[in-house]
Amino acid sequence: MPIMRAAFATRLDDADPLAALTVGEQPEPTHPADDWVTVQLRATSLNHHDLWSLRGVGLTEAQLPMILGCDAVGVDPEGNTVVVYPVIVTPGDPRGVSILSEHFAGTLAERVAVPRSNLVPLPEGLAVTDAACLPTAWLTAWRMLTTKGRVEDADSVLVQGAGGGVATAAVALAVAMGKRVYATSRDAAKRERITGLGATALETGARLPERVDVVIETVGAATFDHSLKSAAPMARIVVSGATAGHEPPVNLRRVFAMQLEILGTSMGTPGELYELLAFCADRAVRPVVDSVIPFSRVEDAFARLHSGDAFGKIVIDHTA
Repeated sequence: MPIMRAAFATRLDDADPLAALTVGEQPEPTHPADDWVTVQLRATSLNHHDLWSLRGVGLTEAQLPMILGCDAVGVDPEGNTVVVYPVIVTPGDPRGVSILSEHFAGTLAERVAVPRSNLVPLPEGLAVTDAACLPTAWLTAWRMLTTKGRVEDADSVLVQGAGGGVATAAVALAVAMGKRVYATSRDAAKRERITGLGATALETGARLPERVDVVIETVGAATFDHSLKSAAPMARIVVSGATAGHEPPVNLRRVFAMQLEILGTSMGTPGELYELLAFCADRAVRPVVDSVIPFSRVEDAFARLHSGDAFGKIVIDHTA
């Protein structure tokens, strides 16, 4: 059986997810349907989803071993450089869809198989290592701001928990769109770096100079009351995560009195990924990259992600 190098989960370990990571050989990808193709991968970026997978969130023992990774850029069978859209129609999943590394092998390997319709052309002027950061965190942030947050009708944006992948992407995109952007973080060093992106950085829970039209919420219970209090009348609070608690108390009187919209979202569509790539290429917007690490040191990349010290995306270079 043909094999390739890959990084994959061999067991599930909530207490020590790094111990569940294995780097070694896995079978070459197979095609479950005629419209699937194999992509030779050039770069992948890590997401916290990869650590959650190692902890056992979204994976069961029966699915192991599972190649990790969602985001990637590679070369299709015709030699075109493409960005891989990671959402796959999955009838057996309660959501009807899944992302790579849940039911289908992920992108932390030499090659990955996906439906041909999941391939989006890489625009000119966008580096492979930059584009590899976009399909999950940046696409989520793009959808939060545009489709859900209707940011074109907004003047101001609050991003909670800046420093994380989605939140940092939301700051960079909203600044590029010409909005007044406020961003919170408990970490002084991250606040300093967020200021360098063009946002007004504040401590978590600090009073804003104004109420905002759109709130980007990925933290959850720890910041949700602050999000409600910071929202202007008829503002949109867009939620894509709950890393610090998923059951916040909600002041419903404030919700109806201020006519607030609380909107949930996850990922985006292939069309939205195309729009995001075009926006980044046309506006010279580049993702915040913490580090680019060769595949031969993929364990170090996971350790950095797990440490919480990374600011921006960690990229794996498959060619190194």
